[in-house]
This record gives sequence, C-alpha cells and structure tokens, in this order.
Amino acid sequence: MNSLRLYLSVLFVVMAVTLSSCEVIGDIFEAGMWTAVVIIVLIVLIIGWIFRKLRR
Repeated sequence: MNSLRLYLSVLFVVMAVTLSSCEVIGDIFEAGMWTAVVIIVLIVLIIGWIFRKLRR
C-alpha cells in the first residue's frame, strides 16, 4: 500500500509539472466536441435511413 501511495504521489507531481490546466481542459473539450459531432452525424444518417425505408 505504501508503494502505491508513493507511485500516485510521483505521478501527480509529474503531471502537475508537465501539463498546464488550460491544456488539459482544452483537450477534454476538443474530445467532447468531436464525440458530439460523430454522434450527431450518426443520428442524422439513421433518421435518413428510416425515412428512406418508410417511403418504399
């Protein structure tokens, strides 16, 4: 348990030194934006497919 606590402490210090908070937040929002774009495109394609099936 003590080695795990040391490992997490070292990991936290390394992350705090190498990553700025603005970078991390920006990356999170960018990933969320692209996920939303993909989901919206899939929903539009599924709705279009359903309408095509109903017209036949």
